[in-house]
This record gives sequence, structure tokens and C-alpha cells, in this order.
Amino acid sequence: MAGPTPGHRRNTQPRAKVDDPKKTMKTFKRLLGLIFSRYKVHMIFVFACIVISVLASVQGTLFIKNLFDDYITPMTLDVAAGKEADFTPLLLAIGRVAVFYLIGAAATYTQSRIMIYVTQGTMRDLRNDIFRHMESLPIKYFDTHAHGDIMSVYTNDVDTLRQMISQSMTQIFNSAITIVATLASMFTLSVPLTLLTLLMVAFMMFISKKLAGKSGKYFVAQQTDLGKENGYIEEMMKGQKVVKVFNHEKKNVEDFEKLNDTLFNSSYNANMFANIIMPINAQLGNVSYVVCAIVGSILAISCNDIPVLSLSLGSLVSFLTFNKNFNMPISQVSQQFNSIVMALAGAERIFALLDEKSEDDNGYVTLVNAEYRDGKLCETDKRTGVWAWKHTHQATGEVEYKPQQGDLVMDDVDFGYTDDKMVLHNVSIYAKPGQKIAFVGSTGAGKTTITNLINRFYDIQDGKIRYDGININKIKKDDLRRSLGVVLQETNLFSDTIMENIRYGRLDATDEEVIEAAKLANADSFIRQLPDGYNTVIKADGGNLSQGQRQMLAIARAAVADPPALILDEATSSIDTRTEKMVQESMDKLMNGRTTFVIAHRLSTVKNSDCIIVLEHGRIIERGTHDQLLEQKGKYYQLYTGKAS
Repeated sequence: MAGPTPGHRRNTQPRAKVDDPKKTMKTFKRLLGLIFSRYKVHMIFVFACIVISVLASVQGTLFIKNLFDDYITPMTLDVAAGKEADFTPLLLAIGRVAVFYLIGAAATYTQSRIMIYVTQGTMRDLRNDIFRHMESLPIKYFDTHAHGDIMSVYTNDVDTLRQMISQSMTQIFNSAITIVATLASMFTLSVPLTLLTLLMVAFMMFISKKLAGKSGKYFVAQQTDLGKENGYIEEMMKGQKVVKVFNHEKKNVEDFEKLNDTLFNSSYNANMFANIIMPINAQLGNVSYVVCAIVGSILAISCNDIPVLSLSLGSLVSFLTFNKNFNMPISQVSQQFNSIVMALAGAERIFALLDEKSEDDNGYVTLVNAEYRDGKLCETDKRTGVWAWKHTHQATGEVEYKPQQGDLVMDDVDFGYTDDKMVLHNVSIYAKPGQKIAFVGSTGAGKTTITNLINRFYDIQDGKIRYDGININKIKKDDLRRSLGVVLQETNLFSDTIMENIRYGRLDATDEEVIEAAKLANADSFIRQLPDGYNTVIKADGGNLSQGQRQMLAIARAAVADPPALILDEATSSIDTRTEKMVQESMDKLMNGRTTFVIAHRLSTVKNSDCIIVLEHGRIIERGTHDQLLEQKGKYYQLYTGKAS
């Protein structure tokens, strides 16, 4: 039982509850808080620029009243009376309005430039936050979540915030200020027409709310479905060889089409409801304009004797312009609704990942380079090849240095990936310094699980694990793992040169040390035959190398780390028999003097182990040397000889 069940890997980010407005508002506030906490000064400038641009627009609209009532009408009467028209006051007034418009245009330009910086900066910061937090998550998270779905958080979910921050947020601010300024101006022109406009706006908002409620749940579903589809694509890309071997192309196409149809339906419904909000509001705005024009015309013609209802020609024209300006922000906000809801759906998934609990580490014992001075073990900054555990006693503050030897004890350990299903039962292992301990057994017996517990990728439910007499829960995880070099069955190489891939085992290793490690793993000869030698760039996780070559690079990476102890999980399983013989000699050199835990299906590779532990269904059923186990003629005898005992 080497890990969580395959079904766990298909989990995705949890689907948000779309029927919880409090949660949605909390997400929105959290997103705004994140933006303002990092770009507070920028947003203040943006807000000021919006106010300036709105006021510039409002004063231009108010000027229409003065244009008709104070300039055009008097000049028309003067001309009709035979007087000469004086255009100087009109030109000066137009000039003042033009200056305000220029200031408003400059403010709008400045606001746009600042928001580009804020938008891209927020996306950069979020990706940094996500990646930084992801690196702190336990292995369990990656074992139980589809990798493609996690990638979707970085790409699709973060990208949904781009339009919201750059356009929707500024549009909301702009619209709110425009509505307030316009409403105040409308009341100064005509109270009755303003009340009539507000009545129409209330109806528009009622319609928008109804349609918004229907589209919101589909936008959340769209983001979740998109994550599932990305997860499936990533899974199929990694498994194409398996797909081809078993001729499952047609079945996979059918499964993908089902996922794609689900995404289509959620996207179609989300955008269908969201996209009809704008046209409906636009038409209702036109109705409001027509009604106000009719009523306003009646007031201007027939109610001049009633002060509350009287309306001049200039006031009517200016009010109708304000009516358009008042309805337009509401329509624009409704148009941005789909991007807002989509962004909030993406933000919920982002915050769900950021809220995942980081890996617990309450350890305080650290691993340090050490040297002996006057017979006493002391810490040093130099790399001496001598390691020590630095144990600061919490009660007294006294510092004790204990040599790292590789003495590991698992005492009556029980473990399960879930509390209701134990996969290891009463496991006890005793590894003395420098010993080679091998784990054998059928697939799913629990071999890899044991090494995961030694690394503290998972914590045990019961029992004790002691490393050099120290409970591993007291050792800081980074230092514990630094003391354990690991070569996995599945190699992971990065898109970089071979030199840097080997150096990944110890980033401060010199080129000479990297080459020595490659020689130790018998990788030097094939590396030098490559076009660029150690500077050859590895592509697609080592797709330009054979499986055996990739495995030897992984062994070289462990060698350059020069760890005090080793875990070899099927380290030579992908290497042909001839190459295996070459590597085995190098591995023996690497293991010399180090406590080593070996998992192997090829029993020939563990014959020289100091102790071979046979596992079955999470229990130790046999232990001993190769010869001792053959004499017992039990499970190991069956595995090694292929004969029944």
C-alpha cells in the first residue's frame, strides 16, 4: 500500500456555494483587501482620477443648460431684434469647458496606466503567493488533488481577475461616482423628472438582480468544470503511452466530450443570463429617456407658471443628457457582471488553495555540519562530511550536539492515509548505522509507505519513530529530509542543463563535484557523448534521454547531495540488466558507511542486505538475511525462487 487510492487523485478544488451571499461578499472583501493592502497609494490616485474625470463630464453636461438659456436664446433674441450678436462670452465659456474636458481626459489616461500596473502586479503577487504556499503544503495535498486542476488555479482562475481589476472595478467606482454626481445635478434641474428616472432605475435593478442570481451559480460551476477538464487533459497527456497500448483513444475521447459538454452547458447558461442583462437594461434606459422627454416637454410648454414643475429649454436638454448618463453606468455595471461573478468564482478557488493548511513542523532539532575540537563535537560553517544533530533543550536552553549516525528505529507503528483504514500494522524496524535494510513484498504491501513515514511525508497514527535516538517529530522536517538522500522509481528532471539537474541535489556544489557524482553513477560516459555534454538541455522531463539515463542522473543527484542516509525506491528498476551491473557497483560505493533503505522487486539487488524485511498487507511477516530467509522457505523463498514452500 504505497500511497492513497487512485480515486483520491481525481479530487478537484471544492465547488463554491453559490447560494451563500455572505461567502461571496466575504470573498469580494478579501480580494479588495488584498489589492488595497499592497496598492493603497495607487488606488487612492485612481479614485482621485475617477472623481476628476466624472466631475469634468458632469460640468460639461450642466453647461448645456447655460448654453441654451444664457447664450443661444439671448443671442437669438438679439439677432431677431436687429442687434449684433457678441460671441466673445460664448467662446470664453466653451474654452473653460474644453479645459475641464482636457483635465478629465488626462485623469482618465493616468487612471488607465495605474490600473494596468495594479492589475498585472496583483496577478503577479497572487501567483507568487499561491506558489509559495503550494511549496509549504504536505505531500498529501498533491496526492489527493488532480494536478491539472491545481494548474487551472494558476492560469484560468488568476486570469479571471484581470478583467475584473482592470475594467470592472474602475467601472464600478466610476459608475458610483457618476450616479451620485448625476443624481445631484438632476435634482437641481427638475425634481419631478428625477423621481420619474429613479422609478425606472429601480425597475432596471430589479430585473438585473433576478438575472444575476440565475447566472451566478453557473459561473462558479464553469470555473470548477474548467478545472476538471484541465485535470483530465493533464492526466491523459502523461498517460498517452498507456492509452495507445490499450487502444483506449475512443473511450478517452468520449469521456473528454462528456466533460467538455458539461463545461459547455455551465458556460452557456452563465453567459446567456449575464449577456442579456446589458441589452435589457439598455432598452429600459431608452424607455426612461423617451418617457422623460415626453413628460419634460409637457412641463416646459405647459407648466411655466408653476415653480416646482417649470422647466426651461436648456434644463430639459441638459436633463435628458443626464438621464442617458444616469442609465449608462447602471447598464455598464450590469455588463461587467459576468466578469465580476467569474472573477469571484476564481477568487474562491484561489483562496481555497491559499487556505489549505501548510505542513505542520513543530521540530526544533536541526542538522548541522560539525567537526571535533579537542575531542568535542562542535558546529562549523565548513562542509566537513561530519553531521550532527543540534538539540536545543526547550526547558533549559542547553545546546547538545549528537553525531548523525543513521540509527533508525520504528517501534510498533500503525499508519493509515485515512483514520478509518489502516495500511500499516504494528511495524517495528531496527536499522543500525551503516546497515542496508531492504523491503520486499508484493505491490501494495506497504514498502513505499514506510519510506514516506521516515521522511515524514505523512505522520503516523500510533507508535514511535526514532532517528539516532531522537523522536523524528522533534526534528525539523527540512533537516530530517536533508539527512536522507532519495532516489525514486519515477525520476523527475527539470527543463535545464544536465549539470544543473544533478546540482539540484546540492545547489552549492561545484562543477567538479557534479562531475564526480556523475562518474559515481556511471553517467559521465553517456553525458560526454551528448552534443553539449553537461550543458545539454533536458526537455520534457528528460524525453530526449532513455529511461536508464534518466535514472542514472537521479542517482547522481543523490550522490552530489552526499546525505548521511539513503532511501532507494526501485532505484534501478528502469535500468537494463547490463546497465544495472554498472550502476550497482557505484551504488555500493554510495551506500558505503551510510544507513540505506532499499525497495526492490528485483531480489537479486538486495541479496547483500544486512536485513531483508518482507511485508504483506501492511504487516511484517519475515525478516532476516538473504540466506536466513531462504532457509525459512516462507514468502521470501517463494518470491526469490518462484517455488512454493
